[in-house]
Amino acid sequence: MPLSPFDFQQARVKQVLFKSRLRSVLYGVRATEPALFAYGENPLAQWIQTVLKPEFGALAAVRELENTLQQMLRTGQDLAARYQRGQIEEARTGLDQINAFADQIERQLLTLESSL
Repeated sequence: MPLSPFDFQQARVKQVLFKSRLRSVLYGVRATEPALFAYGENPLAQWIQTVLKPEFGALAAVRELENTLQQMLRTGQDLAARYQRGQIEEARTGLDQINAFADQIERQLLTLESSL
């Protein structure tokens, strides 16, 4: 079954959810949960695994999307660790890196959406 624009919109919402949760951690609103950074438990990763990969997993663009998401999760985990060590401003400044990954993921989603 072909993917619809709604499928890709769902992926974008999952991306925003991660950024929001990470921001909450770095501003002391919520505790750090290891699951936040686990690829298998990330909502966008789950979407990739269950929606995108079954039909389009052989595409290089899908692997690139996975790699970018993994890099973003590792960076987020590093920022949370910095926050926990008391490097609060440094951790918050690192949100720029997360935004750069999010922008890259958005471009990758747009490319996939237009090519499928």
